[in-house]
Amino acid sequence: TPFEQAKRYSDWLPDSERARWIITCNFQEFHVHDMERPKAPPEVIKLEELDSRKFQFLVDVKGTTPKDIREEEISLKAGELVGKLYDAFKIRYKNPDDKDSLRSLNILCVRIVFLLYSEDSGLFAKSQFHDYLKAHKDSSRYALINLFDVLSQRIEERDSYLDSDLASFPYVNGGLFEEKNIEIPQIDGEPLEIILCDMSESFDWSGISPTIFGAVFESTLNPETRRSGGMHYTSIENIHRVIEPLFLNSLNVELENIFSMPKSSTRTRKLNDFQKKLSSLTFLDPACGSGNFLTETYLCLRKLENRILADRRKQVEFVQSKDEADYIKVSISQFYGIEINDFAVAVARTALWIAEAQMFNETKQIVQVLEDFLPLKTFNNIIEANALKIDWREVVRPEKLNFIMGNPPFRGARVMDATQKAELNQIFKGWKNAGNLDYVSCWYKCAADFMKENPKIKAALVSTNSITQGDSVATLWKPLFEGGIKINFAWRTFKWDSEAKDKAHVHCVIVGFSYGREPGGTIYDGDLKIEASNINAYLVDAPDVFVESRQHPLCDVPEIGIGNQPIDGGNYLFKEEGMREFIEKEPKSAKYFRKWYGADEFINRRPRYCLYLGDCPPEELRRMPECLKRVEAVRKFRLQSTRASTKKLAETPRKFQTANMPTGNYIVIPETSSERRAYVPIGFMDSSVLCSNALKIMPNATLYHFGVLTSCVHMAWVRTIAGRLKSDYRYSKDIVYNNFPWPSPSEKQREKIESTAQKILDVREKFPESSLADLYDPLTMPEELLKA
Repeated sequence: TPFEQAKRYSDWLPDSERARWIITCNFQEFHVHDMERPKAPPEVIKLEELDSRKFQFLVDVKGTTPKDIREEEISLKAGELVGKLYDAFKIRYKNPDDKDSLRSLNILCVRIVFLLYSEDSGLFAKSQFHDYLKAHKDSSRYALINLFDVLSQRIEERDSYLDSDLASFPYVNGGLFEEKNIEIPQIDGEPLEIILCDMSESFDWSGISPTIFGAVFESTLNPETRRSGGMHYTSIENIHRVIEPLFLNSLNVELENIFSMPKSSTRTRKLNDFQKKLSSLTFLDPACGSGNFLTETYLCLRKLENRILADRRKQVEFVQSKDEADYIKVSISQFYGIEINDFAVAVARTALWIAEAQMFNETKQIVQVLEDFLPLKTFNNIIEANALKIDWREVVRPEKLNFIMGNPPFRGARVMDATQKAELNQIFKGWKNAGNLDYVSCWYKCAADFMKENPKIKAALVSTNSITQGDSVATLWKPLFEGGIKINFAWRTFKWDSEAKDKAHVHCVIVGFSYGREPGGTIYDGDLKIEASNINAYLVDAPDVFVESRQHPLCDVPEIGIGNQPIDGGNYLFKEEGMREFIEKEPKSAKYFRKWYGADEFINRRPRYCLYLGDCPPEELRRMPECLKRVEAVRKFRLQSTRASTKKLAETPRKFQTANMPTGNYIVIPETSSERRAYVPIGFMDSSVLCSNALKIMPNATLYHFGVLTSCVHMAWVRTIAGRLKSDYRYSKDIVYNNFPWPSPSEKQREKIESTAQKILDVREKFPESSLADLYDPLTMPEELLKA
């Protein structure tokens, strides 16, 4: 058969290249064979069904299954529908931006989503919520209030004269419908139409992924709120980058080893013990957001448990009795979270309930025990609190906990608000240079403190890559390492993908750590997997060395400094066209204009121009009224500053705050440069040019200095030590330059370096129309420049 031919072809391939899926077609049907289950019958898709089921062919090389793709499509669509309903409800509130009204709106949306899911997934009768609401269209608000009341009442406690359509709803419990005093606006008109038509009749909620859906649900939050909170929403792939090396890989290996044993009482006992182990593991996400780390972990543990139950089902028949209600050991009660946003707390709890319902249905298919999933178990492990202020022991006892994981908020040291800055200063009280740390560092410190009470706890957190670069490395990790923390695994910088509609574009690392664990560890870098003897704080396989800030160079080389900082409100800086217009008005000013380069201007060879009047004689300045206007504007700009030093600077408005104007030639190094370049573009300037503080300046520099700074050796140092802006290099004086170990060449070696440096400059001169951005882009870099 065609399938047998394809399978034979696949079987001859190396293991790593064998097909996961074999699809055959007879021009009327497609047969989709999953080679993870080679003996199972294929899924059949008829030609006329192709458009609606095409997702099942969208299988990528990373092993994403059609089910994964379909779940993502459904969950993203669900998020859009929730956003539409949220907006329609919000304008119905009398005070839509009031805190209590927003909280009520959040709870209302969560409840409605759960009801829609329940009627599509079999927790309720099919279309039960839809039909009830439709039957009460004329009094829909009161119908909804009555339904919420009934869902929180046990069957035996309900009014015996209750209308039959209300009485037929099951008892839900779990705390979801307990709160009575939420504000519910009129829901007739657009909101009711969205619920009945868009969200019920036209959409099936049973196929959503609770992991993804939790994230896209949260995208209904105001984007500005999301940015200020530093929240970023996580794809399933990225969640697995955390949980697989933290615990899931070892659990999978352990289970496979048991399955590989011959059938015996020992094998059965080990499977039972493994199931008990799964049910004993406890997890904390101290910045859980919509709960996607917790939800995905729960799903993974339950899938492992279902494999055990399926294997047991083959060996012995389940006894059909109430005692078998205990066959599911893994519970959502093993999962704890801390979240500051009340809406996210509600979403996280709901996502876990939905995950529990989905896995219950899968287990029911395996063991063929018929019982109801409802009522929900009361679940209060997701706590609404500020994780940096609450004692984590109030959430879960350290002796009970196994793993800490999550994706804490990202806020850079310079963009935190006053409250966040105060929290950081309190967490790191007494730590040197802690004010330069990213907000996410607080969770590393809190986790390490908590883990001291149970050193068996392992942790893994997602972070901005700033914590493994520049001066943050010594500030954060040196005290943690001295206290006994060790890095067990790490993902080097990668772009963070999100399932949220308003995607967050950030560059992240993942760091797994614990106290005094075994030596070694694994570093993940793109597709590379590096087994390291020791992972240091730069995420390099090397000893624990910390490059700390130093005032002066390690070696006998010229000091470097920043360029000029005018603090002029833009009054002294011009583009070429603006300069020409100014000179037309004030011809005598021409000789006071000098080319002005920042990093961008230097790399792109597009200078601006600076009106530098610092050396202009007073009598000449008084004869240039347009120049005087600029000086006066600078004086006023400085006086308006809240900084005393800037106000003081208003007394000398022609002078720059920082002036660095070397005589003779000097080297300039851009402070920021793209990671795509193999080399940071470095060059020479002369004294006729002024440079901004976005360039580092090396006076008294020679060809030898240029040759070393533009070498592969120096670039290796930059890539490892420098801080980053997103993923771009940030070249610093005190960390990168002052700590660089310069060579001690012989005279002959120095001549060779100088000769090579001159060759680089000579090749550049052959391309006078090309900018350094052109010359150093890996796609356009001339071959002879690369060779030089």
